[in-house]
Amino acid sequence: MRYNSCMRSDCEHVAAELIARVRRAGGFSQTQLARRSGLDRSVLSAYENGRRQPSVAALARIAAAGGMQLELAPSRNAAAEEHAGRVLAQVLELAEALPYRPRDELDYPPLIQLSA
Repeated sequence: MRYNSCMRSDCEHVAAELIARVRRAGGFSQTQLARRSGLDRSVLSAYENGRRQPSVAALARIAAAGGMQLELAPSRNAAAEEHAGRVLAQVLELAEALPYRPRDELDYPPLIQLSA
């Protein structure tokens, strides 16, 4: 399951939404998922309803109990990626504009024979 970055005001509900999605995807009740993840049902309920924020470790345990894996990755910055693409295009255009110069053959030193 992949979850993209959130807006600042929505970030407090990301964990709650993820837990609800894990639970529904696995077909578990809160009691079942809580038992499988080693948490009290009331704690899982508080996480899922946004009354408490789980630690990353608790979120990973909940995901694993639901048969999923929690992975943290750097967020993608669309503007930075677009800028990098423009820079790459400029570099390639400059490289194509360079004159072609064939290279000389490489001259390797002779191999020495080892006696057996």
